[in-house]
Amino acid sequence: MKGSRITAVGLVAASALWIASGYILPHDTAQSSAAARPGETTEKLFRVGVLETRAVPHSRKLLLSGRTEADRKVTAVARTGGILTELRVRRGSHVKAGEVIAVLSDEAREAQVRQAKALLEQRTAELEAKRRLIALNAVPRLEMSNLEAQHKAAEAAVAMAEAERDRGVVRAPWSGVVTDVPAEVGGATFSMAGKEIAQIVALDPMLAVVEVSERRHASIRLGDPAEVRLVSGQTATGIVRFVSKSASATTRTYRVEVEIKNPDGAIPDGITAEVALPVEATLATRVPRSALTFSSAGELGVRTVKSDTVGFAPVSVAEDDQAFMWVTGIPNGTQVVVQGQDFVREGQRVHTVPATTAVGSAQ
Repeated sequence: MKGSRITAVGLVAASALWIASGYILPHDTAQSSAAARPGETTEKLFRVGVLETRAVPHSRKLLLSGRTEADRKVTAVARTGGILTELRVRRGSHVKAGEVIAVLSDEAREAQVRQAKALLEQRTAELEAKRRLIALNAVPRLEMSNLEAQHKAAEAAVAMAEAERDRGVVRAPWSGVVTDVPAEVGGATFSMAGKEIAQIVALDPMLAVVEVSERRHASIRLGDPAEVRLVSGQTATGIVRFVSKSASATTRTYRVEVEIKNPDGAIPDGITAEVALPVEATLATRVPRSALTFSSAGELGVRTVKSDTVGFAPVSVAEDDQAFMWVTGIPNGTQVVVQGQDFVREGQRVHTVPATTAVGSAQ
């Protein structure tokens, strides 16, 4: 028992000495270790990818939705009486300028032409005979004026008769495609005058028609190039040929026409089209679409880095170019955070690396 007591007393004494050593003997702490290494820090900065931007003049494009419209449309009508005896076209027929599309019954128009020509021949013979007699001083010259007037009247009668005869033949005013034929062979009699025969549409050139707002009207100029994309996937280029100076009373927009070459008639009339019109160039910066974010106040912009501290620059979108955005409001030479921007906030210190380096980890 005496040995066990001695052992217990020894253990108690050793424990007391160990506890006392913490107060008597100095030892290193986390703070003292940090103080012993003043060049080191325990803060680990978040790594972000930055891109140094440059503002350049950028020609923006104004995208507008509209439709195609045939440059010319006309309905050929009968200009005289008679029965429709021939109809030489149908819907979808291609016609050339001056081509006969319909013929009306003669209704004695050819006979009237022959009668007028016969009278003209008579007046011509009388005039020639009178001239010979006047040359021989056989008749007075006063009768010459009367005969010349009768001759001119006969010429006019021939012209009128031929014009009336020609009205019985309906011709295409220009080249195009027949889109509708409301008339039928054998239809109408002397009331045929003014009746619609066929509707003709000229497909070359074709127009792309859009409406621009009051704010954009001044930026559209005649002769500007334009790109047209149809809902069918077809694309074409054209030029601005008309900008209205009068706004629509209902929409307060202005009509703009873009002329497109369409020699093969591939672009139909009335199809939906998207037109890209150039507007005045402005200084803008190209940044990746993913770089755009919102500030703590809800403003749209990009996060920037200056002296390793995150800042924020509000921007305005000048043009959406799919993978990239053209924006204004970023000073030239600004370091924009393009990777890791959603994991940092304004005022935070970060470590920057080129945007091509993997980011997101702590250093």
